[in-house]
Amino acid sequence: MSASRILIVDDHEENIYLLRALLQADGYEVSTAPNGAEALAQAHLNPPDMIISDVLMPVMDGFTLCREWKKDPRLAPVPFVFYTATYTDERDREFALSLGAEAFIVKPEEPEVFREKIHGILGKVKGLSTPGEKGEGAPVEETVYLKQYNEALIRKLEAKMAQLEKTIRELERENAERLKSEAERESLRDQLFQAQKMESIGRLAGGVAHDFNNMLSVIISYTDLVRSQLKPDDPLRDDLQKILEAARRSADLTRQLLTFARKETVTLKVIDLNEAVKGMIRFLERILGDNIQLSFPLQGKPGRVRVGSSHLDQILTNLCVNARDAIQGHGRIDITTGAAAFDEAYCANHPGFYPGDFLRLSVSDNGCGMKEEVLAKVFEPFYTTKGPGQGTGLGLSTVYGIVQQNKGFIKVKSQLGVGTTFDIYLPRYDGPLPAAPAESLAVPLARGQTNILLVEDEPAILQITSRILKNLGYTILPYPSPREALLRIRDHSQVHLLITDVIMPEMSGMELAKKVQPLFPGLKCLYMSGYTADSSQLEEGVHFIQKPFTIKELAEKVHEVLGN
Repeated sequence: MSASRILIVDDHEENIYLLRALLQADGYEVSTAPNGAEALAQAHLNPPDMIISDVLMPVMDGFTLCREWKKDPRLAPVPFVFYTATYTDERDREFALSLGAEAFIVKPEEPEVFREKIHGILGKVKGLSTPGEKGEGAPVEETVYLKQYNEALIRKLEAKMAQLEKTIRELERENAERLKSEAERESLRDQLFQAQKMESIGRLAGGVAHDFNNMLSVIISYTDLVRSQLKPDDPLRDDLQKILEAARRSADLTRQLLTFARKETVTLKVIDLNEAVKGMIRFLERILGDNIQLSFPLQGKPGRVRVGSSHLDQILTNLCVNARDAIQGHGRIDITTGAAAFDEAYCANHPGFYPGDFLRLSVSDNGCGMKEEVLAKVFEPFYTTKGPGQGTGLGLSTVYGIVQQNKGFIKVKSQLGVGTTFDIYLPRYDGPLPAAPAESLAVPLARGQTNILLVEDEPAILQITSRILKNLGYTILPYPSPREALLRIRDHSQVHLLITDVIMPEMSGMELAKKVQPLFPGLKCLYMSGYTADSSQLEEGVHFIQKPFTIKELAEKVHEVLGN
């Protein structure tokens, strides 16, 4: 006996695939059609033993197919089974059975239950002697059929529309999430670009400032030297003084560039944040003027930070002056402090934040605020919205450099017509307080008896510094490189002071000091530089002089280091 053949009608390939696999596993032959019209064409040529059809399909739907099927005398005895989705209701089942269908099965159905139903229907139908003996599927009047058919289709379409709306909402949600993710990635790319741009500007500024500092050192030192040799009433003294003043202003600008580039040499100091701010209030009130109300409410338990000795003063001064300039007429500036801690998870969702324990210093004003395009460039050096001659554009870039150099970060919020807030986050310092330097008990040396090892790789600075120190009465051992100094220094029985540049091609000044100190017990060191990298920050207690310097500044510093 040949196997029963079942015709599957469905416009979804995955549904056909699953039904075919299930039925073939039970030994049935399977043929398929994508819609009602094609199913009828196949059945007229070769009637199947059963038809399983979906409801909603293109060209001809399942209800129309069932009606046409049952009208055909050759096909009417063939059992018609609907197998459709779960968004149907009982009226669809009743309508389908009224058309003559043997069963109305709702997707999804358990495989075993589905197979039992198919087996049962086939067994029952094959036991009938004539097509009309079932007593089911009596013809439906045309008007009743059209009414029920339309109602069923409307229900199907409404269910389809509900499903479609649900799918659209899900797609909209997924699209919104994708757009949000893309926006976050774009924001991260912008922040990376901004960081890289600031780093590039910083390297350029640092390199220019370093070379400029060396030239200023020579100009200031020689001008100061010539001026010191003139009589008090010599008219050239005033001219030289003007050159000195111009050079010093240039040195101040250079120092601001170095701060932005994070290449300013600093001596670290542990300070109480609240006490440091409190100590600056009177000075800030004087520079802000009577039109500005300055507020600093003391808050909470004070905390300590470890920063450059003058860095906090520079941050407060620059931020408060910037806030004052943003206020038209009378206004208010608020300084607040607090503690903050950020973990890795928080920082992952807040670009620009770093994990760790920080102290926050905030400066807020009720000034004019900033546009977004201004906010994007606010820390770039020489960028200013002020008129010609009203600012260098280095104030906020200096703040940015200081904060970065001290391993902190800065956030700014601004709204036009409302005001601006700068939040500075500096790492909290919970270590021990440094011990006070011990008082020197050494017997003072006469200047002529003091040997100074001077190492500087810039020839002009080596020459003028050596000349200044000789004029001050010291014995100078000048060398243009650390390697030459180490080769020649053994010819001398005693060296009392090492004065060295911090950054040199062969080795750093700190490395040189470590090699020289064992040769001369009690050797003291004085470092000088226009800048150093962040990793070369000098520890508290180390002696340092910033280039460019005057004769007086160098003389006082050497005197201080030697303990005279």
